[in-house]
Amino acid sequence: MTTLALALATTIKHDGHGGVADLLSTPEQASAWFSTYEPLVHDVLGAAPVEPEFFQGDLLRVRRAVRALFARAVPGAPSKADANRLMDAGDALRMLNRAADRLGTTHLDWPGDGPPVLRWSGRTDDPTALLIGAVARSAIDFLAGPDRDRLRACPAARCVKYFLQDDPRQTWCSPSCGNRERVNRHYRKRTT
Repeated sequence: MTTLALALATTIKHDGHGGVADLLSTPEQASAWFSTYEPLVHDVLGAAPVEPEFFQGDLLRVRRAVRALFARAVPGAPSKADANRLMDAGDALRMLNRAADRLGTTHLDWPGDGPPVLRWSGRTDDPTALLIGAVARSAIDFLAGPDRDRLRACPAARCVKYFLQDDPRQTWCSPSCGNRERVNRHYRKRTT
């Protein structure tokens, strides 16, 4: 199950040439990411979001905070993309909490003629703040929930992804990373 925070954290990946690719490096890419994950934003907000304008910079900042807290949460080493440039965990927590506060407080509304529904009070109308708040709320829920124990940083050479471990024996984020690592080990054995 992908959460909004995990979907954002995985927008940094290996570029295939020994470097890192940022899938949010342009406003158009940020807009495409929003379009793809709009249902997850809706799940957090409880309403159909409006695509904000000029939100790429805010999205990159909140991604940096999410990845800093993911690096703290994983057993072992963080993702290689984060190893040398992690945001302070305290700063990351403050950033996520401030962003989530913009969503307001959740209240239960239960009309006499219908099912109970969540209602937000004190919520901003700013679409960028709502999007960033949704990511922050998703990260907070994820990091405080049971799936945090399954969060891993892929140890494969050149991989920079975080993933949820589905099986206790799962080591890599994908079969291709596992195959690449097995080939690398075989090569190292044959050449030493």
